[in-house]
Amino acid sequence: MSQPPATTALRQAAVLFILVTVLLDMLSFGIIIPVLPKLVEEFFFGNTAQASVLYGLMGTAWAFMQFFCSPIQGALSDRFGRRPVVLLSNLGLGLDYIVMALAPNVAWLVAGRVISGMASSSFSTAGAYIADVTPHEQRAAAFGKIGMVFGLGFIFGPALGGWLGAIDPRLPFWGAAALSLLNACYGFFVLPESLPSDRRMPFTWARANPVGSLRLLRSHRELFGLATVSFLGYLAHAALPGVSVLYMGYRYGWGTASVGLMMAGVGVAATIVQGGLIRPITNRFGERRTVLIGLLCGAVGFFVYGTASEGWIFCLGIPVMAFWGLAGPATQSLMTRRVSSAEQGQLQGAIAGINGMTGLIGPTLFTQTFAYFIQTDSSLSTQYSTLGTSFELPGAPFILASLMLLGAAVIAWRTTKSGGS
Repeated sequence: MSQPPATTALRQAAVLFILVTVLLDMLSFGIIIPVLPKLVEEFFFGNTAQASVLYGLMGTAWAFMQFFCSPIQGALSDRFGRRPVVLLSNLGLGLDYIVMALAPNVAWLVAGRVISGMASSSFSTAGAYIADVTPHEQRAAAFGKIGMVFGLGFIFGPALGGWLGAIDPRLPFWGAAALSLLNACYGFFVLPESLPSDRRMPFTWARANPVGSLRLLRSHRELFGLATVSFLGYLAHAALPGVSVLYMGYRYGWGTASVGLMMAGVGVAATIVQGGLIRPITNRFGERRTVLIGLLCGAVGFFVYGTASEGWIFCLGIPVMAFWGLAGPATQSLMTRRVSSAEQGQLQGAIAGINGMTGLIGPTLFTQTFAYFIQTDSSLSTQYSTLGTSFELPGAPFILASLMLLGAAVIAWRTTKSGGS
């Protein structure tokens, strides 16, 4: 049964509002990607391996705060609505980027990442917002639009960050702060509330604490299996922000501007897939097969990244990797079908909690793997040689991520083969 025109128009307007909010968030996030690892490296006087280890620990600190705070923010959005959570998140991120712009040492950068982990709730709240205003059968396409916006952020954000970073390493942080604060103003004056008061749930710490929110994922066998798929996917994804910039500089000699342009290429490919292809592919193959296609493409893309001996070969993996973007929206759509409308915020908080949990593991896992398999940094070569490594394999983190996605594909196939699309 089709929706009345007025309802459809209102829903489309609400989706547009939240997509603009996510776009501004992603632009501010993307701007600092090419420069933050390099800024950490400068504090270690160019020692790539030591910078990699500390950068991984910073990622772990960020993820711990997200793991702890995201379920609280999800439960708060179920109680008070999505809009105030989005506004506070954007305000917090703006303050975070100002702290990092002024950072005189690594301790300030770490403090900035802690603030960011506390404030980075708008992505999960955006997922709950989309679930509020979108029918079940259209959610995969709607979540795909969020992925498309992520891609647009990666087109313009890193390219702009690379350009600004070439002028001054601190300038991208000021740009990110301006975008986040602009986003808060946009949300305050334009963004409508998506959760009616009669569909809200009381706030309880049993639902808001990380362990309590994750219990929701065990309420249904398929939901738990899909949560495991999400866990492995998020864990594999940690390899990209964790080691990509350092890897490209170490293996191919790329500078900040080159890395920014490459990431813009990643954003173009992701936008094409998630903005133009996910809906017809999902309609043609169904959500289950779309998940499997996406995971297998991601596994192949990571393998290309890890084995590419030249930069141009690495770039060949970008269009293949872009199809990994099919898996996330389809998985998320399948998960939203298995909870009530009043639990969408808790579900998105739990999904964000999974992301935070993998963030506790992934950054350190992949940066330590990278440091283990590079041999030219003399400050760490002796330490790691005692562990038995006898060859150099800088692409090892990406190969490990490829294996994780293969495992996720097997679990997704087994979990969903008896039910649903």
